[in-house]
Amino acid sequence: MALTGSDRRLLGSAVVFVVSQVNIARVLGATAPTVGTIQTTFSAAKYRKILDNLEPEDLRRYRRHYYWDMVHPLTFAVALRAGARALADRRPLSPGTRRTLAVAPAIAAAGDYVENIAGLYLLDHRDRIDDTTVRAASTISVTKWVLALGCFAYLSQGFLRVWTGAGLRRLRGEKG
Repeated sequence: MALTGSDRRLLGSAVVFVVSQVNIARVLGATAPTVGTIQTTFSAAKYRKILDNLEPEDLRRYRRHYYWDMVHPLTFAVALRAGARALADRRPLSPGTRRTLAVAPAIAAAGDYVENIAGLYLLDHRDRIDDTTVRAASTISVTKWVLALGCFAYLSQGFLRVWTGAGLRRLRGEKG
């Protein structure tokens, strides 16, 4: 099974995504778990408590991660879209699945941008942290995660089937 142009684009975009993710984790350091906690918090009181419990250096790291995270949604959207194209080159996908795999990463990335802007705003305007705002931001965050991870899971199982089939054909001595 030779690498196609779409396979190379997938590998390149996946590497860029991983480097971006590692960089964000590096910037956050020990504060990394805070991101997931705050993104899935539906209570203003808990949101405020999380921010209030951060040490000044952790707060600086948390703030700084947002600037790197303004590029990151683009990296995962591009990688997921490249994955969809590469998978479609290897096996037929229904028109609905193609549309979903094309649109879901873009919606997830847009949600990530909204979440980042809201997070930065709330960091500087703690008096604006209320249940409605926190619930809206967290709903967007959870939706982003569902869409991005759902696409990733679909692509993973699709490529696993493609690679398993190729491996079995190779073991049997078949070509193609």
